[in-house]
Amino acid sequence: MKTYHWKPLVLTMIEGVMTTEKKIEGIDLFCGIGGLTHGLSLAGIDMRLGIDIDESCQYPYEENNSAQFLLKSVTDISPAELCKYYSNNAIRVLAGCAPCQTFSTYNPKANDQDERWWLLREFGRLASNKSLAPEIITMENVPGITDQNIFREFVEMLRAGGFSVSYERVDCSLYGIPQRRHRLVLLASKYGAVSLVSPSEFGRAPKTVRDAISSLSPLLAGESDPNDPIHKSARLSQLNTRRVRASTPGGTWRDWPPELVAKCHQKESGFSYSSVYARMEWDKPAPTITTQFYGFGNGRFGHPEQDRGISLREGATIQSFPPDYRFVPPGGTVAIGALGRMIGNAVPVVLGQAIGISIKKHVNEIYSSNHQ
Repeated sequence: MKTYHWKPLVLTMIEGVMTTEKKIEGIDLFCGIGGLTHGLSLAGIDMRLGIDIDESCQYPYEENNSAQFLLKSVTDISPAELCKYYSNNAIRVLAGCAPCQTFSTYNPKANDQDERWWLLREFGRLASNKSLAPEIITMENVPGITDQNIFREFVEMLRAGGFSVSYERVDCSLYGIPQRRHRLVLLASKYGAVSLVSPSEFGRAPKTVRDAISSLSPLLAGESDPNDPIHKSARLSQLNTRRVRASTPGGTWRDWPPELVAKCHQKESGFSYSSVYARMEWDKPAPTITTQFYGFGNGRFGHPEQDRGISLREGATIQSFPPDYRFVPPGGTVAIGALGRMIGNAVPVVLGQAIGISIKKHVNEIYSSNHQ
């Protein structure tokens, strides 16, 4: 393995993390609105660029992060193009969350004919390129990706390129994220073994729905907070209004009067779908925030107390975006479907921060071992 020569250690504190003088710079493939970038930045990694094909992500990405946004498909990116964004003497981190819907258990039609399936191969192409030569790779995705040959191919591509690779299934609620979100986190390094910090090392107390959203102002269904346009909830039909009023936190549609139960759920084949049309519970983590979390009928996304689905702001808060994260320009239109999709697709900011802290810890440990 290559021997790396380090500058003299100069320790400073960034967000409570010890860091060296050696600069660590990152590029975020599939960056979306910047959840992973923002978390890595909070950990002290200098994020230089985010890449995505969705132009609506550009405003929130650039407004909340120091990195530039490049509207381009990863399939069209060349290593030489990315090299321009890294400094010559920096440690290079290449990060990303390839679109996960094709690997998700929420997608019953997932198959390898979906073009998104092969984006992981494009990630591997860039990660293993000798001229780009990133030293550290990180990826977040759904746990089910490990069952796919394309993932095993990605890992072998990294190992063949000289990376030490680790990956694990992570319960985000143990890292202080107020949702039961299980994700795969992969870390790879040319310096040696690297892994995600444990919840105890990270040191964030678990959070509940109450911790996350109870301080936000009450809303009616279809209403927006005049002081916060992102605190906006979707309208409800008369039937769904009756349904949410008949729902209790932790309950299911099986508790409703028969006339409220949807016809599809009355069939024997639909009786197992108990995690839709339900309210969250105040003193537990929320369910996984999906791209349709704003809809009462799309999961256990009913507000614990108010007769509505959760708002965009509440979903973003559960995704651990800070309250001052700006999603639309001042006076811009808040489109519930489009913004809900972007928030649901995001890597939780705090998970990104835990990944960033893991990278910083790894770099410092390698420096220390090379200078003993």
